[in-house]
Amino acid sequence: MRTDLITREGFNALKEELDFLWRSERPEVTKKVAWAASLGDRSENADYQYNKKRLREIDRRVRFLRKRLEILKVVDYNPQQDGKVFFGAWVEVENEAGDCRRFRIVGPDEIYGRKDYISIDAPMARALLKKEVDDEVVVKTPEGLKTWYVLAIDYGQGNEL
Repeated sequence: MRTDLITREGFNALKEELDFLWRSERPEVTKKVAWAASLGDRSENADYQYNKKRLREIDRRVRFLRKRLEILKVVDYNPQQDGKVFFGAWVEVENEAGDCRRFRIVGPDEIYGRKDYISIDAPMARALLKKEVDDEVVVKTPEGLKTWYVLAIDYGQGNEL
């Protein structure tokens, strides 16, 4: 099950993607399809076939984004969150072996293409919720239980850690 939460930055990024696809890329690809179709035999026309496929991909993504943006709930920072791990927090943790990790807990729609973001639905994020600095966190992983220690929590842009 996907959580329908998103940060303000993530919501704005999805809106920008939708706007770009609908106002810029789709009209451009539509012109290419029309041009390629005017050349004649569509069955052997690579330009037509490729751009028609791309148009279907764009339309699929636009439908998805429109539906998803209606459902998503934007979670903004609240000063009451300071000192504890909640949605949108940058968290730095260290395990018993001394390995450090730094990431931000965000919605599942925001994690793609980012190595420093984890989904609120991830076992690590669930285990960290409501924890404070110096707390011990036990995370259930496929390899077994792993212990992590919270080193820092920040709700800024992550530069302070």
